[in-house]
Amino acid sequence: MATSLSSAVSSLQSSLQLLDSSINTLDSGVNDFPRLTKVLQTTRHFELLPEHTVREAQQSLLDEITPSITHLLTLASNHVEKLARREQALKAKCELQEGRLTSSESRQANKSSAARTHSSSSATKAAELRRLVQKKERLKYVVERLELQRTQRERQLRKSMAIP
Repeated sequence: MATSLSSAVSSLQSSLQLLDSSINTLDSGVNDFPRLTKVLQTTRHFELLPEHTVREAQQSLLDEITPSITHLLTLASNHVEKLARREQALKAKCELQEGRLTSSESRQANKSSAARTHSSSSATKAAELRRLVQKKERLKYVVERLELQRTQRERQLRKSMAIP
């Protein structure tokens, strides 16, 4: 009985040592537990949203800014067209002025040569001819201006019919 008691005591002592070792291991593992809970705690930095919510927000934003963008594009287009028409008008005016200058120079040359070679009746005919040429140039300028206005009004009419 002494041997079985002695073996039971030694088994109990080894169990106690094993239990003491386990307690020390658990204590060292649990000792750091408050810090681990803080480290492992998740902090939400960004809100995660479902994909359909993001798509709805994108569509709402698109619906909100599309009319403004369309309006701005229309304004820009109108302004570009206006500048193009102005450029065309200025080119036409420049060509008209060049034509007037050229005809004025040729009239001056004709006038000086006509004064030397013709009598007073031919001078009145030359004056009448000059007056008619000037009238023709004025009418030509008016016709060009009216054609530009017509094309401008046609564009405006097409635009007004195209925009709902």
